[in-house]
Amino acid sequence: MTAAGPLRIGFIPLVDAAALIVAADKGFAAAEGLEVELVREASWSNIRDKLAIGLFDAAHMLTPMAIASNLGLGHIKVPLAAPVSLATNGNAITVSAPLHAQLRQEAEGDIADPAVSARALAALARRREAQGLEPLTFGMTFPFSTHNYQLRYWMAEGGVDPDRDLRLVVLPPPYMVESLREGYVDGFCVGAPWNSIAVDAGLGVILHFGCEIFSCAPEKTLALRKVAAEDAFERTAALIRAVIRAMAFIGEADNRGEVAALLAAKDRVGVDAGLISRTLEGRLRIDATGATRSRSDYLRIGAAGARPAPVEAAWLYAQMVRWGQAPFAPQSLRAAVEVMRADLFDAAGGAIAPIAEAPGAIGAFSGPAFEPDAIERYLDAFAIGKKI
Repeated sequence: MTAAGPLRIGFIPLVDAAALIVAADKGFAAAEGLEVELVREASWSNIRDKLAIGLFDAAHMLTPMAIASNLGLGHIKVPLAAPVSLATNGNAITVSAPLHAQLRQEAEGDIADPAVSARALAALARRREAQGLEPLTFGMTFPFSTHNYQLRYWMAEGGVDPDRDLRLVVLPPPYMVESLREGYVDGFCVGAPWNSIAVDAGLGVILHFGCEIFSCAPEKTLALRKVAAEDAFERTAALIRAVIRAMAFIGEADNRGEVAALLAAKDRVGVDAGLISRTLEGRLRIDATGATRSRSDYLRIGAAGARPAPVEAAWLYAQMVRWGQAPFAPQSLRAAVEVMRADLFDAAGGAIAPIAEAPGAIGAFSGPAFEPDAIERYLDAFAIGKKI
C-alpha cells in the first residue's frame, strides 16, 4: 500500500462487495482520511493478478483465493493479509429450467432437500452416460472458491464424482447468465445478484441457497499484500475502520433502500435496486412463477461477523486437500491460517467493532463434522475426493 494518493481497490460486481462500496460512496472512508478509487473487474483472476503486482492496494477477494495465494497454489506465491471478513454465505446453485424438470423426475423425495437433489443428479448423470450423452456442465467462479467447494460437496454427497461424472468450468460471475442462455452450461454456483438475474430472465431455477449446503461459509474477504498491510499500518487500520462502519450502516434495516441504490449504480453492481434489496433481505425469487424462498442467513454482511476466524481458513484448506489442489502438510495448514489477520482487525477496529460472533461450525448439510485438529481423519471419512 503506497504512502500517499488514492487507494485503488478492485471489486467484482456482486452484492457481497457492499461494505467496500458503501465505505467509499457513503463517506466512511473519507471520514478516516482516505481517498478511495473502486475499480470494477469482471474476473477473479484479474483481481488476484492486479493485487499481486501492486496495481491494486486492496481487493474484494474470494477467501479461498487469498489462502491459495499464500500457499502458491495455481499462481505465484504472494503472501496476503485478510484483516476483515466482508461476507458469509451469499451463493446459490441455479440450474436451467430443463435440468430442473429432469431432476424433479429423478427425485425420490423433496427436491428442495440437497440430499435428495444430489441423488437425483447422480441418477441423471448415470442415465446420460448409459445413453451416450455429453456430461452435464456446471459453472463456478474460480477453482479456489466456496462456489467450487459447494458444488463439489453437494454432488459428492449424492454419489457424483465431479471430476468424472460431469464437467466443472470456470466462468466470471457476470458471464454466468449468458452462458446459461447459450446452453454452454446446465447450471452454476455464483453469488448474488446473478442467480436472481437468471431467474428473472426465465432461464434458470434456484435449486439451493449456498447456506443450505454449508450453513456458515466464509465467502469474501478484504485482501491486501501482507508487507504493504503491515508497513503502512495506519492506512490499513483506517480502511478496516471504514469497512466496519460501512457494515454497521448496511446492517440497519432502515438503510436498506439507500444501500441498494448505491450498489445499483452502473459502475458498481449495476443491476436493479429492488433485486439488490431483496438479496439483502434474503428473499429471492426462485423460478419463473415468482415463487420465493427466504432465509435470514442467505447473505450475512455485518460488523459483528467481520473478525477473521482461523477455523474458517483451516476448513477451506481441508477442501483444497480433499479435491487434490494441495497435499496435506502441517506447515501449509499454518500458512493458510496465518492469512486470517485477526490481530490487524483488533488493533485497527477493536474499539469500534461490536462483540465478535463466535465462528460456528461450517455446518454442511451432510457428512462428517469438521475437525480442525484432525483434518486427515475428517477427509478420510469421505468416499469421493482426490486427496493427494
